[in-house]
Amino acid sequence: MNARMVAVRAGLARGRIEFRHNAGQVFGYVLFPVIALALLHFLSGTTVAGSGLSLGTWAIPGVLAMNIVFTGLMGLAMTLIMERDDGTLLRAKATPNGVLGYLVGKVAGQAAMSVATLLIVLVPAGFLFDDLRLGALSSWLTLAGVLALGMAATLPLGAIIGALFTNPRDFRFVTLLLMGLVAVSGVFHPLAALPAWGQWIGQAFPMYWIGLGMRSAILPGELSEAEIGASWRHLETVGVLGAWAVAGFVIAPIVLRRMARRES
Repeated sequence: MNARMVAVRAGLARGRIEFRHNAGQVFGYVLFPVIALALLHFLSGTTVAGSGLSLGTWAIPGVLAMNIVFTGLMGLAMTLIMERDDGTLLRAKATPNGVLGYLVGKVAGQAAMSVATLLIVLVPAGFLFDDLRLGALSSWLTLAGVLALGMAATLPLGAIIGALFTNPRDFRFVTLLLMGLVAVSGVFHPLAALPAWGQWIGQAFPMYWIGLGMRSAILPGELSEAEIGASWRHLETVGVLGAWAVAGFVIAPIVLRRMARRES
């Protein structure tokens, strides 16, 4: 086994250990989604235009998509910023293939955190909202595929942002930008209801496509009529998220190598 594979295996082990030790942070990530679920439960009487489905049920996949982006992207970025400052990254740099193992561990740990937060939110949602299709195997397979693509599209972005920012206080700009994207990503209302310019902005970023994929997994099929093009657009979802993932995995190593060289 070559040295890089040894580093990858060590990184996966590190990710498992860090997730186990940081499991308490899961509740910090799910606090807002749980509050959102409670508020959406009160919207059961409001329906999506042209359907009998409540607006609260329709918004659940969008809340899950938002949480994946915030957990993966922001969680990884903030971890890189803090651990670069306290010397953790410098210690990793001092060992052969240490940066590779470090990044694999961080990505694996954050991915596990994203899966855990999704399940913690989705399971009670299944009891609170009757129209969610959680009993079919196809729903869970689609959900797993969208989750994997969503994390592949967002985790490299978190690494890039964490490498570019040096001060946690500067990260507030990214937070504001993400909150703005929530408004144009169809999280709490159909994207088709927005003006054309808002639809184009929303469709340019992963959050909308993750939400769309999750809606196709757990909502009734007739709800696709409320979407742009009256379709779940599975091919477009795979294409856009795949393009973000490829771009991220190409750019992230370059940015991270430059960041690691500057550490001394």
